[in-house]
Amino acid sequence: MSETDVDKDTLDTRLASLDEAFETGRTRRLKPMLAAMHPAETALLLESIPRDKRETVWRLIPDDDHGETLLHVNGEVRAELVDTLEHDTLLAATEGLAIDDLADLIEDLPDPVTRDMLRAMDADNRERLKAVLAYDPASAGGLMNNDTVTVRPDVSLAVVARFLRWQGRLPEDTETLFVISRQGRYIGLLPLSKLVTLDPERDVSEVMDTDIDALAVDMPAAQVAKRFQDLDLISAPVVNADGVLLGRITIDDVVDVIRDEAEHRIMSLAGLDEEEDVFAPIPRSARRRAIWLGANLMTAFVASQVVNLFEGALSQVVALAVLMPIVASMGGIGGTQTLTLMIRGLSLGQIGFGNARALLMKEIAVALINGLLWGAVVGGIAILWFDNATLGAVMAAALIINHLNAAVTGVAIPLAMKRMGIDPALAGSVVLTTFTDVIGFAAFLGLGTIFLTH
Repeated sequence: MSETDVDKDTLDTRLASLDEAFETGRTRRLKPMLAAMHPAETALLLESIPRDKRETVWRLIPDDDHGETLLHVNGEVRAELVDTLEHDTLLAATEGLAIDDLADLIEDLPDPVTRDMLRAMDADNRERLKAVLAYDPASAGGLMNNDTVTVRPDVSLAVVARFLRWQGRLPEDTETLFVISRQGRYIGLLPLSKLVTLDPERDVSEVMDTDIDALAVDMPAAQVAKRFQDLDLISAPVVNADGVLLGRITIDDVVDVIRDEAEHRIMSLAGLDEEEDVFAPIPRSARRRAIWLGANLMTAFVASQVVNLFEGALSQVVALAVLMPIVASMGGIGGTQTLTLMIRGLSLGQIGFGNARALLMKEIAVALINGLLWGAVVGGIAILWFDNATLGAVMAAALIINHLNAAVTGVAIPLAMKRMGIDPALAGSVVLTTFTDVIGFAAFLGLGTIFLTH
């Protein structure tokens, strides 16, 4: 069994425990399970449950994990939690977070919480936070943490070791020290492995690595990620235009960039936001997808108009032939949106058989809203175009049916393929298109045969 399968099984087990606790009314029994989980696992659990359960689960999460959990949940879930949490709870959640993590979180906090948080920080940390916030979040400066350890090139390794012992701590994820000049300019790296294995009497300048170039503070995050990928970096220095060391970027931040970029690409194919909550409110999900469906509708009518050029050669069912592609096309794009959301959720471990039913109900509700909306629009256009109210009703009914079909198949297909060991990202769209085309044509032509032909 792969690591992904193990993670999914763990999520399904936790979801089953959570459902049982809610059904029996004994939610406090969840506290030991939540206390044993890493904040990233807790965040995944919050993303994987319906919204009405999240506040209850949040109250059971250990206070010390609140800040890290807020950092790991996606943007929509974080905004939802921030809106529901009290001032003191949010303020306590920021305590102990690293400067770069605070920079990521601060834009989502209410202004009163931000003011009290800054008031509670010492002057040095306030200036460090201000320095990070001065840069674009999607740049090296926005990703960096300025909690670095620097050494001079003209001191011995023994002096460096004594200095570190005197400090008594190292910043988290520190595997190398940065060598700088008297003016603060970056010169090279001193890996901790060299510090503990080489002759302590040797100078830093003799053993430091100088083959790793620093990252410019305005370098785009995507380029930063590529540099880490190409050079197998664990951390890298960030400098300004004068070469002065400003901070460092660590691999954990780069992994987040890579994941966000991948999510953005796959979600944008269906006109969705990578921060979309799989259990977002139904009206919000319907509104977002309606925009993309509307854009698709325009192209579908263009295709229908091309078919209409051959009207003279067609029989009495010319209207059916002209409008038929619209039903299949609209169902196809609606199903693609659901399929894309499912594939993203499966790849991130947010979706499993434990929460599939709740997600299916949500997707059916979204499909019904958009089916009714665009069914009314398309039906009205059909009535105006062909002066036939029955045709408009048939068109609207068929579109609603195919939207509901698209929601069911969009959820079921990737789950079934996952169970069969098939990658739904590779084959899901092909199967989905077949279902939406077949059901769409069958519904429209079937209803048309019953109500329009004699």
